[in-house]
Amino acid sequence: MKTHLECIPCFIRQTVEVTKDLGLDEEQAVTLTRRVLEMALELDWQQPPPLMGRDIHRVIREITGERDPYHAIKINATEAALELLPELERRVTSSEWPFHEAVRASIAGNTIDLGAKMGREVEVSDVFEAAFSMPVDKEAAGRLEREVQGCGNVLFITDNAGEIVFDRPLLELIGSDKVTVAVRGNPTINDATRDDADRSGITERFRVITSGTDVPGTWLKGSSGDLVDAFTRAETVIAKGQGNYETLSEQPRGIWFLLRAKCPVVAEDLGVPEGAFVVKETIRASASDKERRTANRKS
Repeated sequence: MKTHLECIPCFIRQTVEVTKDLGLDEEQAVTLTRRVLEMALELDWQQPPPLMGRDIHRVIREITGERDPYHAIKINATEAALELLPELERRVTSSEWPFHEAVRASIAGNTIDLGAKMGREVEVSDVFEAAFSMPVDKEAAGRLEREVQGCGNVLFITDNAGEIVFDRPLLELIGSDKVTVAVRGNPTINDATRDDADRSGITERFRVITSGTDVPGTWLKGSSGDLVDAFTRAETVIAKGQGNYETLSEQPRGIWFLLRAKCPVVAEDLGVPEGAFVVKETIRASASDKERRTANRKS
């Protein structure tokens, strides 16, 4: 997905909010804002928005001298989500359609996003309640369930810390024997890294790889060999969140996106109302592609 004109004020908004989130002093805030405005002048409009996000947060780390400025925020979100996990699992397993409820819970977790305006308007406990109140496309959820049941190799690309706790019931239903979980390679905003996966209990149950980058999305051109190989071999790819949608939506293969449409640009691109819970597959894989990936799995 290319950068749109409407993305520019969003970059500036995020920059201003970062200065508040991280408690930057006036000099740091002015320096950061000037740098972002300069970058906007040189912006490559053909690239997806998360590449600009990557550059903004590199400047933030430079100015603050912090490798992971959101470290404490991510820990708090993870701990709050873990407190809710037992009840979340109970409600999923006791429902008439556990897979559908697990998908809904996973998407609800996508609200925990400091790169989007919506992320600052809710508490983790509110996310939990949203998991069982927002509508989810049942037909699409059913197709996704049938697909993961019929394949042996699923790549699940995560998004944010805290959110990945809400992914756990869905990951368990897909099966630890067939899932590879991908996280960010380096800290960026509140996106989940391997440390966050450890803290969330993900690495205890699933194979975890990293993107090898600090892009708040999945930009395959600069990603690790592990991720590129897993993406190529996977029979099914599931990607969480707007950043992954923005960076992967034009890939020439079928990808399932689970997200909450948190900005008008992404909502319009998806053809859904802003705020909607989305289960969407883009570019269904051809039979030959599926045969090739199945052969790769067996080799």
